[in-house]
Amino acid sequence: MSAVVSVKPHEKYFGVYVVELDDGTVRLATKNLVPGHRVYGERLIKYEGVEYREWNAFRSKLAAALINGLTEQPISQGDIVLYLGVASGTTASHISDIVGPKGRIYGVDVAPRVMREFIVVADVRKNLFPILGDARKPQEYRHVVEAVNGIYADIAQPEQASIVADNADMFLKDGGYLLLAIKARSIDVTKEPSEIYKREINTLRERGFEIVDVVHLEPYDKDHAMIYARYRRNK
Repeated sequence: MSAVVSVKPHEKYFGVYVVELDDGTVRLATKNLVPGHRVYGERLIKYEGVEYREWNAFRSKLAAALINGLTEQPISQGDIVLYLGVASGTTASHISDIVGPKGRIYGVDVAPRVMREFIVVADVRKNLFPILGDARKPQEYRHVVEAVNGIYADIAQPEQASIVADNADMFLKDGGYLLLAIKARSIDVTKEPSEIYKREINTLRERGFEIVDVVHLEPYDKDHAMIYARYRRNK
C-alpha cells in the first residue's frame, strides 16, 4: 500500500482533504468523526496525529462530483441535512464528518435491508438519524425532521426532481442547497441522458430552484450527473 506524503485541506471545498501518496497519486478524504471506525472498508489515514477516511469516488457520487469539478461544496460544519435515498450510509458518513458533532443528517430510505445497515453506522455516528420511509411521502416523516440547511438526494425513482421539490417545500430553508444525483436510466431507459437531465432541471426551476452547476459523473458513474441548486421560497 502506498505511503502518505501529505494531507492538506482542499483549496476549494470545505471539510474535504487532499491526500498525496508516495506513488504520485492523490485521494480525497474527510476527517474521521469517529476515529478507528470504518464504514465501507475505506482506508484510514493517520497524519500528524489526525485520522482521515479516504473518500472513494467509485463508491460516492458526491466525491465523484467534487473530483469532476463541482463549483462549490456547500455543506458546512453544524448543518442540518435531509438525505433522501441514504442506503447503507457510505456518502452520508462523509457528510457526517463534514457537518461534525453539532450537525445532523436525517437519512431516509424505503428499503428495510439497507436501513438496517445504516442503523449500524448511525449507532456509532451520533449525528445520523435513520428514517425508514418513502421519499415520495414526506408528510409521513414530517413529525421527525426539522427545517434543514440542505437536501442531498440519490433516489432511483421516476420524477426525481418532483420528489425532491416536495421535500424542499416541507423542510428546506430559503436559500438552502440541493445536491441531486440524477440517475438518467432510473427515470426513463428509452431517452438519452441529456434529455432526462434537461427535463429534471426544468422541473426544479419551476419549483423554485436556481441551478448553480451540473457535473457529469463519468468515469465513476455512467449516465449520472450531480445537480447543485439553491432554493428560493415563494417564487
